[in-house]
Amino acid sequence: ARMNVSEADIDFMQGMIHHHAQALVMSALAPTNGASPSIQTLTARIINAQRDEIWVMQRWLRERDRDAPAVADDGTIPGMDHSMHMQMTGMLSPEQLDQLAEARGPEYDQLFLRYMIQHHEGAVTMVEELFAVDGAAQDEAVFKIASDIQADQRTEIARMQRMLDAMQPGGSR
Repeated sequence: ARMNVSEADIDFMQGMIHHHAQALVMSALAPTNGASPSIQTLTARIINAQRDEIWVMQRWLRERDRDAPAVADDGTIPGMDHSMHMQMTGMLSPEQLDQLAEARGPEYDQLFLRYMIQHHEGAVTMVEELFAVDGAAQDEAVFKIASDIQADQRTEIARMQRMLDAMQPGGSR
């Protein structure tokens, strides 16, 4: 039964590992880029949640004798071709990643929130696209992972938007 899976499920799990890996790269910048305590708390939560989900997706893929992309501690994927990243919804371009890496303090905080909202919206879209494929997400584990990702990312988008709004002139701090 484990070998009879939808190719859409395989593509989703492999793609979401790449997607989560970029969130790790983005979040890992917070301590060295002068992020505020609230952004550092948020990025620590993102790192913990995404690492756990990556591990679950890798295990699911391996159990089905499928390629499970390896993710380094810093979120990079050894041998990764960035053109694949650009094909996924919500992924930051190399220029956006450079801009985030160069930002410091409040500029980093605001840019991180804007870019992570974009990134999370892409993950939600990936889940919606998976659910739209006939025969996809019939595997209980895939359905649970995708549903959890969708709920968690939507919740974090709302939280990050409130944080971003509070940083704008006239916003509540």
